[in-house]
Amino acid sequence: MKSTRKGLRADELHKDNYERVACSECDETLKKDDDDDEVYAVRTCPECGQQWKELP
Repeated sequence: MKSTRKGLRADELHKDNYERVACSECDETLKKDDDDDEVYAVRTCPECGQQWKELP
């Protein structure tokens, strides 16, 4: 699982007009799943199901 920064650099992700991170393939805003036990949050595309880690 790549980080959101690597996804932005590889053009797998992009930011919309409101600085929300979106999947470049589906053009859908990513959903955030924040687990209290983990250091990172998981961002998931609701359309294609790809996942990225979001580090603080």
